Amino acid sequence: MNRALSTPPAMATGCLADAPQPVLPATGGLLLRPWKREDAAAYLSAYQDEETRRWHTHRPSTEAQVQEWFAGYRQDWEREKGCHWAVARDSGEVLGRMALRGLDFDDGVANVAYWVLPAARGAGAASRALAAVSAWALDDIGFHRLELDHSTRNHASCGVATKAGYRLEGTKRDAAVHDDGRHDMHLHARVRGD
Repeated sequence: MNRALSTPPAMATGCLADAPQPVLPATGGLLLRPWKREDAAAYLSAYQDEETRRWHTHRPSTEAQVQEWFAGYRQDWEREKGCHWAVARDSGEVLGRMALRGLDFDDGVANVAYWVLPAARGAGAASRALAAVSAWALDDIGFHRLELDHSTRNHASCGVATKAGYRLEGTKRDAAVHDDGRHDMHLHARVRGD
């Protein structure tokens, strides 16, 4: 359904899909790049990790399913529905995932999601990758606000968000279902100019 806006959209349609998905550099020798077919095993391994499973309930179970997700990620870019990157070292080794979802061009708002593999935890890879994608989305593409939420029990994710300049705005009560039941969720946001 088309709806009439009383204000112009914050972002123009085509600001993403009119170009190939970029490779974004991050400090510390990291790159955010589109997922490749050969990344499927590393991607799937993240969801075999108990800590990742604790916080992420949408999970692939086979490499074939991961390939379907990768195809969906490419379509998301083409349809301007989402942006999905592998967080990798210069050598190509996958360390994690970074995504923008729920893209709202009318208001200039998107949601951020991420995880890192166990070997990359505690070294700042997630916060450096989050800072890189945030700078690109806010400064280069023109989003006005980026949001992320995480379980109030996920202290590591809270630290990543804070370190990357995302202010804690509040707690959403009983906002998400995890394997062990409902969780309160912290809402963080970064606004252009923060």
